[in-house]
Formats: sequence, C-alpha cells, structure tokens
Amino acid sequence: MVVRSRRVRAVSGSLGAVLALTAACSFGPPDAEQQGTPPNLPKPSVAVSDSGAPEGDQEVAVTVLATGLEVPWGMAFLPDGAALVTERDTGRILQVGPDSDAKGLTVTEVQRLSEVQASGDGGLLGIAVSPKYTTDKTIFVYYSTAKDNRIGKLVLKGKLQPILTGIPRSADDNGGALAFGPDGFLYASTGDATNGTQAQNPKSLGGKILRMTTAGKPAPGNPIKDSLVWSLGHRNVQGLAWDKTKRMYASENGQPRNGELNVIVKGKNYGWAKADGVSTDKTLTSPLFTWPIADSGCAGVATVEQTVATACLLGKRLWLLNITDNGTVLGTPQALLTGEYGRLRGLVAAPDGSLWASTSNQEDAGDPGPDDDRIIRLVFSDGGAGRS
Repeated sequence: MVVRSRRVRAVSGSLGAVLALTAACSFGPPDAEQQGTPPNLPKPSVAVSDSGAPEGDQEVAVTVLATGLEVPWGMAFLPDGAALVTERDTGRILQVGPDSDAKGLTVTEVQRLSEVQASGDGGLLGIAVSPKYTTDKTIFVYYSTAKDNRIGKLVLKGKLQPILTGIPRSADDNGGALAFGPDGFLYASTGDATNGTQAQNPKSLGGKILRMTTAGKPAPGNPIKDSLVWSLGHRNVQGLAWDKTKRMYASENGQPRNGELNVIVKGKNYGWAKADGVSTDKTLTSPLFTWPIADSGCAGVATVEQTVATACLLGKRLWLLNITDNGTVLGTPQALLTGEYGRLRGLVAAPDGSLWASTSNQEDAGDPGPDDDRIIRLVFSDGGAGRS
C-alpha cells in the first residue's frame, strides 16, 4: 500500500452503520498461502469514501467487531472465516464469527484451558491454525504454567498436548507470538524472562525466535542443527508476520528506550541485552525502524501489500510503514488511531485483506471503557490498497 500523506484519518462506526469499504474499496484478494474466507459481515448501510477528503489524505474505515472481551491476545483464522481468539488471563479460546447479529460478530467460548496459569503478562498467548486444518483440525497455542512457558497442540474441545516445554517464564517478557511461516514450519517468539543473559545464550530458549516442526522438534535448515533457535538477542517479541516476498518481520517490546520493528534473518543476533535500538556493533543486526518507547511498546504485526503495520500498547496506536521492494522504509511511518482505542495488542491480516486489531485495556496498565476489550476491523480507502 502506498500511503499518500502523512495524515491518516479514521472513520469509526458500529458494525451495522459504518463498515470498512466493500468490494469497491478493499485490500484486494489475499495471498494464496492465506487461509480462510471472509466472515459473514452484515452489508454496510454507509460506505466510506475518500472523494471528499483533502488532496493526498487517506481515510480508514474502522468497525468494532466484538466487545466485552478480557485481554484478547492471539488471533488466527479458520477456513470458514471465523477467528479464534485467546484471552490471556481467563485461558479461554473464543470463536469470533463468522455469523453476526446487531451487536457485531457472534462470540462463543470454545474451550477454557485449565493448564494455563496466568499472572503478569503470562497466560494464554499466541494461537496458530494448522496449514492442514481441513484434514487434521489442529491448532497450536503458546501458554504459561506456574513454572514455564509452553507450546501445545489440540483439536478444539480436546486435550491439550504439550510439544515444547521449558521456555523461561517470569512476571514480564514472556514473548508468546505463534505463527506458521510460508515454509510451513511453526515459529514462536520467547521473552528473555527479564534476564538479558538468556537472550545471548544460544543454548537457552529465552529471548529467541524459534522454528520447529508440528511435533515441537527443530525444523530442518535451522542455523544450528538440532537447535530450535532461528534468531537470538530478543527482549520480548510479541508479533510475527511475513510479506508477499516472504520477508519476516517482528516487533520488539519491553526495552527501556526503544521500540523496534525488525526484519528477521536466519541466524542473526538482534542485540539484546548488548544493544537497545540501533547498534554500532557490526556483529549485531540493527532494527528496520525504532520509536521512542513512549510512542511504541508494540506487539502485533501484520502486512498488507507494501505496508507493514504494528499495534502498540504504550503508544496506543498503530504504526504504518511503507516498505520498498528491497526492504527499506519509504518515507515516514504514519500513526493511526492514536489514543482512540487505548492499548492495542493483537494485529492480524484477515482472509479478506482487512486488518483486525485487539485492544488490551482490561489489564493493570489499561484504562478500560464500558465496551473493552474490543476487536476492531480496519480497511483503507487509499487507491493502492483499495483495488477491487
């Protein structure tokens, strides 16, 4: 998506009133590797248009899809277009959509995982749907116990089976992102569990991005044979995404001075705790972009066409970056929804090309409103992302 202005205007509405631009203005068809079909959203009664916007301005239609959630963390889509959403503190897996009513998409509790022991920023975190879900019906979750963080798999309403245990656990910095890459392997991000020495130790699972098979074993082609580690030197990655070129992006959360967006390359060292932000040490990989921590503290990451977006907790906004074909940032990143929905954590690209974001206001650092926590949907009216 080519952003035409440093200004981004948002137009908000309820699901039955203002809905993100229909076929005349959508993100376009999803990548062939994306799963699912669009949820059964009601037909909008008002279409948002940029025809009356100032020259170069871009409008964004924002729809509240679901309300009344409790710290939603991970989001992943089923083949029928429904989203599976984890709640960090309750240990619940919710299904959002594909059906809807006057209040928004229907929200149904699918399962509550008794194995989850939530405290601090630990609990039920990332979720990923098997690329072979239509045949194996399997999902994967990242979760905390009293002693460690784990990755497990299950068939919904069935027994949770751990496939990887012993990931360092602490009150803060537990990582938790979980996603299947374009190569079909499962990637997971772990926090350094407040101990920076773990992030630099290749034998520790803390402060890493891991790459594994669906059995929790090191994937073929990892930097070190028989090791799960794909990259190291991370403080607390909470978002993973790939663009159409298969370039991998990750947020970096919890550093004292800088929020980071990184391009993740096999075997690279991203600096923590030797560096916070850009480093002059040539053995370390510097971020694609950094922000002051007060403007970032970002978690979820998603990509659409030429744009990488990241959802921020401390910054209470989305950052949008336009990425060139060679992987550099074009122009100045743009802030969206600043302060309008509070703390933003989850961010995923939906099968229909829209973005879904979740708020995180029902936690100690938040200031919840009567509808929190919420899931919102965003569609841009910019011509680059609005092709039918």
